[in-house]
Amino acid sequence: MPCPCPGPGAGPPGLLALLGPGLALLAHLSFPCPAQAGPSPAQGAAGRTLILLDVSARSPLRLTSPNFLSLQLDPSILHDGWLDFLSSRRLVTLARGLAPAFLRFAGKRTDFVQFQNVKNPAKSRGGPGPDYYLKNYEDDIIRSDIALDKQKGCKIAQHPDIMLELQREKAAQMHLVLLKEQFSNTYTNLTLTARSLDKLYNFADCSGLHLIFALNALRRNPNNSWNSSNALSLLKYSASKKYNISWELGNEPNNYRALTGRAVNGTQLGKDYVQLKSLLQLIRTYSRASLYGPNIGRPRKNVVSLLDGFMKVAGSTVDAVTWQHYYLDGRVAKVTDFLKTRLLDTLSDQIRKIQKVVNSHVPGKRIWLEGIGATSEGGTTNLSDSYAASFLWLNSLGMLASQGIDVVIRHSFFDHGHNHLVDQNFNPLPDYWLSLLYKQLVGPRVLAVHVAGLQQKPRLGRVIRDKLRIYAHCTSYHNHNYVRGSITLYIINLHRSRKKIKLVGTLRDKLVHQYVLQPYGQEGLHSRSIQLNGQLLTMVDDGSLPHLKPRPLRPGRTLVIPPLTMSFYVVKNVNALACRYR
Repeated sequence: MPCPCPGPGAGPPGLLALLGPGLALLAHLSFPCPAQAGPSPAQGAAGRTLILLDVSARSPLRLTSPNFLSLQLDPSILHDGWLDFLSSRRLVTLARGLAPAFLRFAGKRTDFVQFQNVKNPAKSRGGPGPDYYLKNYEDDIIRSDIALDKQKGCKIAQHPDIMLELQREKAAQMHLVLLKEQFSNTYTNLTLTARSLDKLYNFADCSGLHLIFALNALRRNPNNSWNSSNALSLLKYSASKKYNISWELGNEPNNYRALTGRAVNGTQLGKDYVQLKSLLQLIRTYSRASLYGPNIGRPRKNVVSLLDGFMKVAGSTVDAVTWQHYYLDGRVAKVTDFLKTRLLDTLSDQIRKIQKVVNSHVPGKRIWLEGIGATSEGGTTNLSDSYAASFLWLNSLGMLASQGIDVVIRHSFFDHGHNHLVDQNFNPLPDYWLSLLYKQLVGPRVLAVHVAGLQQKPRLGRVIRDKLRIYAHCTSYHNHNYVRGSITLYIINLHRSRKKIKLVGTLRDKLVHQYVLQPYGQEGLHSRSIQLNGQLLTMVDDGSLPHLKPRPLRPGRTLVIPPLTMSFYVVKNVNALACRYR
């Protein structure tokens, strides 16, 4: 007798476990029938796999921040000169495309940044000498800033090509210095001037981003408590300019012993945060400013212990608890790493560890992933900045949203290593275009996915079930092309063959808009360019992003997911109750 074919929501007990609360992950499921069973009508004579898909549209599974996908800038831009070019019209245009979002100014050099309330220390040092080139270089930038195009009080400049060429040469030289510091794990102090802070804030404000500034935590008193004198100077200057900033203290405190030989335990770190909170409350501008931390690294045993001690002392002081995650060692990464399901799933275990500690002290406290990238150590060219790395990025967004993380901050928007979204020619990389599409289509309300699969000839012994992943959200309210009640699906197909999905239940017979992302050019997975529905994505000009055009699919049409692709599908006019109201 033929084996009965399961419908949506049916199947073995493993399916029910897969679809339990907290997961919006679609597994590619196979239900084997006895050998004598023939193909079902739904499968067709060709024996292709068919996935039946529905979502829970009555209520959301999770709710994330409207700033869920946010950005980071590394303090290395103080070292290599790129900070002076944040007023570039092109960079501001690219950043505006990802608003609303947070902009976190932090990284490995956070705890070596010293604030000086002077406008241009290079001029006071004089020359000739090492600073002579820098002095004249900054004078040139000041002159270019005279020709400003003011929009809502923003300072936006059009830098000459020759100036950009000089900056790239300078940055290439400084890159060697930064690499030497990185591999020796010894970092020189960086000076943040008042003028530099002005430029940083101007970029964030003009781009519609909310600045989060991480203060230096390695200025310590003899008793190992935090020395807040330099931070107080920065806070007073920012308050005098009425800058709307949120704050942090330090970066990856679990690494302080390796950096300076002087460790800071969780209890002391918690006391430092309480001290900073008190300091903020004394300054009227920042008496209600948000405070985030402690931005720990991967939650191994010693790091979990540090977080536990911190939460006991300062768990109620911070507005969100933060940590970092990097998938690979950039020195050994290869393109096939980005297709491994085991690698994609390493994040899930970390989320659970962080949640366990946080909820044991302050249940329900918001949790952020601050600082995430494909690889550590700045990444690898043509790998962590390639199309292949986008699989990790999209899966991270889906997994974090479905498991209750409020905000994820991408390291880095620009300049730092090869994990960035925009390269030093101010050209957006594949992860930028993916982020832009996500921002335009995906709203903060996460929906549960329900799926059943049919397969004529299951290939026993091969782990294939995690290579097709589907996440579902209410469509972004900011996208006026879609009425409220629409649903956005985003799908990762890591298979080297196409897969077919039939929308059923709530999603049955609705008009669908398709957005398929694929690599552009002959480099394949290594490509640093991307196409949407077959069209190369490029900026229209320095002030304009392209219109992301969908491909309409007729109601009831089966979705065909190309191999090794990322796809977004907006199911229009579902009138989903979970999505109709804010």
